[in-house]
Amino acid sequence: MPLTDKLLKFLYAASRQNLIYSIYEKHLMKEITQFPFPQHIGIILDGNRRWSRIKDMDKVIGHQMGADIAEEMLNWIYDLGIKITTVYVLSNENLGRDPNELENIYSLLEEKLESLYNDNRIHKKRIRIKSIGEFNKIPENLQKILRKLEDRTEKYDNMYLNIAIAYGGQRELIDAIRKIATSVKEEKIKVEDIDEKVIEANLYTSHLPQAEPDLILRTSGEKRLSGFLLWQSAYSELVFVDIFWPEFRKIDLMRAIRTFQKRARRYGK
Repeated sequence: MPLTDKLLKFLYAASRQNLIYSIYEKHLMKEITQFPFPQHIGIILDGNRRWSRIKDMDKVIGHQMGADIAEEMLNWIYDLGIKITTVYVLSNENLGRDPNELENIYSLLEEKLESLYNDNRIHKKRIRIKSIGEFNKIPENLQKILRKLEDRTEKYDNMYLNIAIAYGGQRELIDAIRKIATSVKEEKIKVEDIDEKVIEANLYTSHLPQAEPDLILRTSGEKRLSGFLLWQSAYSELVFVDIFWPEFRKIDLMRAIRTFQKRARRYGK
């Protein structure tokens, strides 16, 4: 078969696949818009390195693909109108990885955050961006761009994007306890005044109108939270998908929302 015929056949197959995807996406959108959306979605971005191994590629490629998908995901969030999104990018434990791998991850984060800083949609949609985690454990350049984003969007309250970097759920609780202990020591509050609201006011997510995720989604097939939003996730609905993060698509997010919509939330009752 001539090369031109092969190319035409390939292009036809790709075009047909894109058409089928587009039809299915529209069907999903029609289906999920009939029911309330989750107000707060937490997403654990997992599987970059395993995707690279399966594809026999350098893990740098996996992280690059994952960063590109995370950037694209923001478009989906805009389109769907999700009010609050918290993404788990880098855990405290991840900081123990190979220094060269970490340097690559930090470089990708800087690149994507700089792009986000210059994205007019952030201001048009009034999206507040905040990092949660141990800020002092990440490189100064990364701290700088995060500060710029936080300062520039501090007054926005239409949508929220939280970026968990150098984050650990246990560390968040320890930091909250230390703040409360200091307040008790300084006689700002009494021990008997400590309740759920006091604890929540001292968590990293205290700036949010709803700190508790309605839905937490994790890619890669792993079925655990790995310390993600330990306090806030008490009654979150959990969805685990058998897709590595670099292959995550808008329809996968929409399917997770559909799964959430079909569940009956009982809040322990």
